[in-house]
Amino acid sequence: MALHFAKRITEYRLAKDLFTRGKDIILSPEAQVMKEFTQHGETTVFEHCIAVAKFSLLIAYFLERTLKIEVNKDSLVRGALLHDYFLYDWHVKGSAQGLHGFTHPRVAKENADRDFGLNDIERDIIAKHMFPLTPFLPMYRESVIVSLADKWCALAETFKIDVSSYIIYRVNFRIALANGDYSIDYGETLAEA
Repeated sequence: MALHFAKRITEYRLAKDLFTRGKDIILSPEAQVMKEFTQHGETTVFEHCIAVAKFSLLIAYFLERTLKIEVNKDSLVRGALLHDYFLYDWHVKGSAQGLHGFTHPRVAKENADRDFGLNDIERDIIAKHMFPLTPFLPMYRESVIVSLADKWCALAETFKIDVSSYIIYRVNFRIALANGDYSIDYGETLAEA
């Protein structure tokens, strides 16, 4: 049953759903700053957050379709996209306010609430995505989903296992289209020559 389910959820559909639900965040100049910081290995914080949002959506689809557990996918995607919105290079000594692993959820939540205005589910997702490293239990199923997806993506990125290059490409392509950095030539210029 799980294999049949997995075949119906395509990378294209995940990318489209992720971009639709998180467009305001993805296209914001504030979120683009996350591309300047490295998260795990060679993965940027922005790419990591896109990957976590992808796997969070995949888990949510599974829970809804197989177990009939409802998930607030809008808050899930927003929380996943902003879960590491700490806006500093944690690899540089002294850049974090304390030990990064323990303090960045609070910093990310404060930054995200300031720049994007969060609801209670989104605040909980960001503040508790490092459970059990941070001792606060997630209050919502969306928080548990993002926490699990975050751990999977961090592991894959650390060991350089490509699990998200397609969706990152699709999201960056949509950003380029929205910014007018990419245009499609339908051959009109060749016909005129």
